[in-house]
Amino acid sequence: MRTHLHIDLAQRAVTEETVEGVEIARGGRYRIARMLTDMDVAGVDPLSPANPLIFANGPFAGTNFSNGNRMSVGCKSPLTGGIKEANTGGTFGFALGQLQICGLTLYGASDDWIIIRIPKEGPVTFEPADAFMGMGNFETAARLHEAYGDKVSIALCGPVGEYQGLLAGIAFSDPENRPARLAARGGVGAVMGSKKVKAIIADKFKMPPFHDRRKLMGGIKAYGDLLGQDPGVKNLNLYGTAYVADVTNHIGGLPVRNFSAGRLVDKDVEVLKVGGHHIREQNTERGGETAHACMPGCLIKCSNVYADKDGQEVVSPLEYETIGLMGTNCGLTDPDDIARVNAIANDLGIDTIEAGALMAVLMEAGQAPFGDVDFMVAALAEIRAGNERGRLLAQGTGRVGRHFGVARIPVIKDQAISAYDPRVIEVTGITMMVTPQGADHTAGNMPAYPCDDKDTDHLAEVSLTAQINAAAADSLGICVFGKGVTDKNAPLIAQAINDAHDAGVDDGFLRALGSETLRLERAFNRAAGLTDADDELPAFFLSEPLAPTNKVARHTVADVNRVMEMGLAG
Repeated sequence: MRTHLHIDLAQRAVTEETVEGVEIARGGRYRIARMLTDMDVAGVDPLSPANPLIFANGPFAGTNFSNGNRMSVGCKSPLTGGIKEANTGGTFGFALGQLQICGLTLYGASDDWIIIRIPKEGPVTFEPADAFMGMGNFETAARLHEAYGDKVSIALCGPVGEYQGLLAGIAFSDPENRPARLAARGGVGAVMGSKKVKAIIADKFKMPPFHDRRKLMGGIKAYGDLLGQDPGVKNLNLYGTAYVADVTNHIGGLPVRNFSAGRLVDKDVEVLKVGGHHIREQNTERGGETAHACMPGCLIKCSNVYADKDGQEVVSPLEYETIGLMGTNCGLTDPDDIARVNAIANDLGIDTIEAGALMAVLMEAGQAPFGDVDFMVAALAEIRAGNERGRLLAQGTGRVGRHFGVARIPVIKDQAISAYDPRVIEVTGITMMVTPQGADHTAGNMPAYPCDDKDTDHLAEVSLTAQINAAAADSLGICVFGKGVTDKNAPLIAQAINDAHDAGVDDGFLRALGSETLRLERAFNRAAGLTDADDELPAFFLSEPLAPTNKVARHTVADVNRVMEMGLAG
């Protein structure tokens, strides 16, 4: 048995809802989609008190299930106007699980800025946040830990979220208490800011009770053993997510200079300094960490701690999406430069995908040459200050691109596309087109899938399967980087759910859960007024051949959505 906390911010009142059995397993992304649909909030102003902000974990939260402690955050997105679920690693989902909490919802808005405190004993409390306003996330987190101790996990609204900038995510504690794991996309931090909630602090406690703990521990071990045999996991553990840059650069799908090229260097001639192989070698020599767990118990350890030439920590993590969008897409070629802007973005609590696409659009507009890292630092300083220009930039790539009259704006549903050029990496491109989440690769990523001899129907079916699997994993609080094991072992996952919560689910539960999540999300977006036109790729992807492959995008929304509707109806 678990509880979901319903928190009325205006009244500072908390109601506990009991959640049992299979409903605990229908967590994370599914719970968000279900609640938002049931509350009929598709038509509300996303930055008004009427937009609830939902936090939800999965059935294994609070355990040492390798990658099963992710935290989902959802609301109506102020960036896309549709549904949003942004998820993250860190310790917050783990801490709530240990407190036997499967989620919480923030309703309305507080009159004054507050901190919500969730202790292991006693009631939820509301405390003034005045002393923590306006500062960067790292100073804020350090002061919060001074006040509340080290055995807590923090969900934090950063300085950009305070003024409701749409770049803002919500920062969460990593295992070493860095506020460096972000539910980054869709403006969820702006919604937290609109509610005047500066932080939520939850105690870490102990593993919660389960239906059959011994059998559950056996399932957790079996899952971990399979992860150890998976080639994709081995690459992630060895090189981190940065190794994806080696892959995308090789096939010509890496975003370079506002998606105007697909390869930064010829791998047969030059070393890709921003790739996983080079970063691992350099970081090892400098004394950085090349394998780091972003959440308790994770065996994949795809994160890292990036060090400078003097061996001092610069940022954790330096990951592929940031390398692609704040790096190569802005013309940066040195990982030290990317780590520098990454660290600033983390302190601001902003989405590095959206921020990187934004910077490249400004460069496209002629405000700076590609590769000008000092220009990027100065722009981030304005976003931090929240001055007139900074607040404009904080509205995101689509709005800023239109403001400056830029023709090439890489967004879908006004959310910046991830670091996979859809002209070459076609399955992921299809996913980014039609996922209700906006242009989000995590909704169904297949970067290495061979596409050249496949038609739209085939690739759309591959994307749909990936989207269903990703929605199921997000609903179970399981990181998608375990998909090589999760997607192929539904009976093992179902049995673990039953051992944990006596849920009575069968082998088909995961697919049904993922499919129903997508149906709910698509219905929400239709109710919010989004149409097929919002799923279209920007026109330049369809008309501009991408060097070196000279490919253009070839899939229409009408054809892709026909496959989606047929697949989800069946």
